[in-house]
Amino acid sequence: MPSIRETRRLPYSAEQMFDLVADVDRYPEFLPWVVATRVRDDSETEMTADMLVGFKALREKFTSKVVKQRPSSINVHYIDGPLRDLDNNWTFRDVEDGGCEIDFCVDFAFKNLMFETLAGQYIDRAFRKMVAAFETRAGELYGSSSSSAQSVA
Repeated sequence: MPSIRETRRLPYSAEQMFDLVADVDRYPEFLPWVVATRVRDDSETEMTADMLVGFKALREKFTSKVVKQRPSSINVHYIDGPLRDLDNNWTFRDVEDGGCEIDFCVDFAFKNLMFETLAGQYIDRAFRKMVAAFETRAGELYGSSSSSAQSVA
């Protein structure tokens, strides 16, 4: 199963970044290609949510179970949608000199292997664009300090 991983150090707290990622209702405001979201149920530790993703005339709905461990991790498990599998894991860790380190990993598999091969070349670019959108949103919510953000790969 293909996997993409990104580690970033940002000038925001782990708690702030956890809150931003856990706020699924707001995704259509800042994430590219996210047309709509619907949280079916939500508690302090678990959520079930639908996400409608679109590009031009193409629209697909994904349903996921989200397991939350405040403020250290968010794990998203695919339930239903156009893929065979899609899991992503966020970990948040405060660092001594301020800010936090975020590790984000996505594992995915298409139902059609040929489509997976064709789409694979675009997935990495799309993934990086979405990570950047979270970083930009953090700057909007918590104050812009993009000069201190850095990749830790």
